[in-house]
Amino acid sequence: MKTYLYIFITCLFFCSCEDVIEVDVPNGTPKLVIDASFEFFLNETPVSAEGGVRLTMSAPFFDDLVPTVSDATVFITNLSDNSVINFTESDQEGLYLPEDDTIIPTFDTDYELTVIHDGETYKSTTRLIPSVPIDDVQQGTEVVFDEEDTEVIIFFTDDGSRDDFYLFDFDFNLFFAGEDRFYQGQPFNFSFFYEDMVGGEEVTIKILGIDERYFNYASILIEQSEQEGGDPFQTPPVKVKGNIVNITNPDNKPLGYFNLSEANRFQFTIREKE
Repeated sequence: MKTYLYIFITCLFFCSCEDVIEVDVPNGTPKLVIDASFEFFLNETPVSAEGGVRLTMSAPFFDDLVPTVSDATVFITNLSDNSVINFTESDQEGLYLPEDDTIIPTFDTDYELTVIHDGETYKSTTRLIPSVPIDDVQQGTEVVFDEEDTEVIIFFTDDGSRDDFYLFDFDFNLFFAGEDRFYQGQPFNFSFFYEDMVGGEEVTIKILGIDERYFNYASILIEQSEQEGGDPFQTPPVKVKGNIVNITNPDNKPLGYFNLSEANRFQFTIREKE
């Protein structure tokens, strides 16, 4: 980025006039975007859940507003007993929440999401993916780029009985996707750096269990977002293949993902730097 900026400034210095360059950004046909992500805090008492099904339509890249979808039918089916959880639109347009929020999924069970919109039916099947607790969070003193950055160190212990993929949520729409390839079954820690934090500010750090396909999906979205405070799980700037299919019209593929994660969270207060 700095290289491009330097070239641009140099061009302005040597040119006596400037031309208007029009960038032709292809808009394409609007597609349904289904963000169906759920977090279940099974280690808390009482057990709680967060998440919902957010429905929007893809929009041109430079549009400020993303159109929401308010006329859809949404439900999740437990395929082991065919029980159904129905969803209704909340006060927030385009966000559908379960009518019964006390139902918690179980492991090793298939759950099928169904979204019906504009005469077409979209489906996806997934399972609840386990996670591990966060052992500790500590504030460090290391600096990478800016002395004002704040280092936090996350400690956790991987489960050696399976191959794990994790999504770390650092609050403020900041995410990191990781896998246990190099620390299978071992205690592990890593650092994350916040910008513009002040003493006394509270953050909630989460670790979510995800499968390998969602790990690949999230990694691409996080890379595209460049972690500049935007939500990587909004409409992606390019078409990223999710796990939802259109069974009515397969050529009209939706965007988005259906994910069920066991999650654990850790509340942490930033202290003043010495």
